[in-house]
Amino acid sequence: MGLVNRTVVTHFILLGIPNTDDIQTILFVVFLAFYLCTLLGNLLILSAILSDSRLHTPMYFFLCNLAVLDLGEASITTPKLLAILCGQSRVISLGGCMSQVFFYQFLGCTGELLCTVMAFDRYVAICHPLRYPIIMNWRVCAILAAGTWVTSSFHATILTSLTFTLPYCGPNVVDYYFCDIFPVAKLACADTYVIETVGFYNNGLLPMTCFLLILMSYIRIIYSILKMNSAEGRRNAASTCTSHLTVVTLYFGPCIVVYMEPRLSKVVATALQIDVVTPMLNPVIYTLRNKDVKRALRKLRGGQMTAR
Repeated sequence: MGLVNRTVVTHFILLGIPNTDDIQTILFVVFLAFYLCTLLGNLLILSAILSDSRLHTPMYFFLCNLAVLDLGEASITTPKLLAILCGQSRVISLGGCMSQVFFYQFLGCTGELLCTVMAFDRYVAICHPLRYPIIMNWRVCAILAAGTWVTSSFHATILTSLTFTLPYCGPNVVDYYFCDIFPVAKLACADTYVIETVGFYNNGLLPMTCFLLILMSYIRIIYSILKMNSAEGRRNAASTCTSHLTVVTLYFGPCIVVYMEPRLSKVVATALQIDVVTPMLNPVIYTLRNKDVKRALRKLRGGQMTAR
């Protein structure tokens, strides 16, 4: 008697990047180039590390995890974004939208935890060098790496479930270039307080907690470096941390800004969240000043030329 006919949403329409109608062709070329460089760079890093037994150490094991993560992050939203920019359909199915929300949260959380684990690895290597092989043995490394992926899967499952157990029966236009929690949840025809609260605290407090743990690790690392008597030792220790610190800055900076400053304009927030720039830069960051990776890449290239 009091029932109202409601149409259940079976698909969503993505509006894309705001205020870019006049430059979509340019953006398509730029993001396609970024995406291809991301795939090539991270696949090269993986191949180089796996093919060189001298790089089978905890630091490079976690770097392999980061490369896999970068490949996944770039592939969550970029293909659909490229399709939108080249004038193809903006429609995404309900299942496709759920997948984007899940994997965006899953890989985002994994990246934050992985950066924290890598900071711990550097802390042990520099502050406890004699005990490093014992503390960071392969069993511990495997547990730490698996822990980041498993924990993130729970995080993503909870947020995705809360988002899509809401009823969607009205507008289906997502004011964004991909399906994320808040742009999708505001289309629900029910109270979204729970998902907004859980999403804000999970996506705000988690990166902040990880960032503080990384900061504590590096305070201790810097203290240990300053106590070293050898100038060469200080340089070597500092160089192993520079790449990781750069990645941490690129990773946590946009995340903290977007979720802790909701009044940002759509254009700024979108630019900060586009997941194709950081995954592209990570292989560059880890190879520019890393002689071991450069040597492995040269060896890989030499092996391919020999095979021809």
